[in-house]
Amino acid sequence: MSKLEIYKRTQGKYTRTITFVSVMFIGLLGAAILSEKLRSYDATATPYVRFGVPTALVVVLGLIMFRVVNRAKTADFLIATEGEMKKVSWSSKKDVIGSTKVVIVTTFILAAILFGVDLLFKLLFDWLKS
Repeated sequence: MSKLEIYKRTQGKYTRTITFVSVMFIGLLGAAILSEKLRSYDATATPYVRFGVPTALVVVLGLIMFRVVNRAKTADFLIATEGEMKKVSWSSKKDVIGSTKVVIVTTFILAAILFGVDLLFKLLFDWLKS
């Protein structure tokens, strides 16, 4: 298998694509931060340095990530992950909204109970102190 060949081309497309895009997004954010750091570190830095170095790093990251997501072990893992995600039984929108409401109401009830207990302890300790 050559270095630019896609391993099992028809399998695991979504997980490989999402993995690649996610890492590249983080790399682009890092390149933008690096560009700003280069500008603030050396105000006389030429645009070739300020933009060329981060761009070169993003290109290298892209090549490395292409190689990683198409390596046999990694690709097989991502293919298996996508297969398992297809087996997951996802909750309906109605169930998620109902569960969220229960969690929010329960949180407020517990907060009120804790507030009451805290208030009682404060009154008790103030009474004991005087």
